[in-house]
Amino acid sequence: WRLEVDLHDGLPEPPFVVASNHFSFLDALLIGSVLRQKVRFLALVDLFGNYPWLDFSLTAFDVIPIKRGVVPLGPVRAALSHLHDGGAVGLFPEGTRHHTFDARRTRPGAAWLAARAGIPLVPVAVTGTNRVLGVDNRLRAGRVRVTIGKPLSAYGTDRGAVDELMTRWASWVSEGLGPA
Repeated sequence: WRLEVDLHDGLPEPPFVVASNHFSFLDALLIGSVLRQKVRFLALVDLFGNYPWLDFSLTAFDVIPIKRGVVPLGPVRAALSHLHDGGAVGLFPEGTRHHTFDARRTRPGAAWLAARAGIPLVPVAVTGTNRVLGVDNRLRAGRVRVTIGKPLSAYGTDRGAVDELMTRWASWVSEGLGPA
């Protein structure tokens, strides 16, 4: 497959939070590679134990495991600590892989983390991974594009500021992905 990269307006120095749509297991790998630095992604504990290659990858990339359906205090502390140490943390606000992007499925965790830490949110749109290695987990040839947008900042730390940042991110991703 072929990889295309669009980097708009440069990338800030870490710490920052990366937020991307999520079509494929390839997304985190591609984003980390394109950014050319370690990004610790939050990953569902459910992902472990299904595919040996995925277990190896999740461990090698030092993901922050998170349980579905519980308040993630431990993972939030780990993410904030990594950001405090000057690192980058990645999240998929949709929470899981989907065939298409839908802003109504997003959750505010990435925006909250960026607002709470007082750092930029780097928006990322990944296209083509749903055809190359989609939800069906079948590998195919195709074109993949990773678009990295201008960093976004929250205008405060309250719920309204977090929601507004999440809305700006979702709008940017929707535009970056183009028509469904």
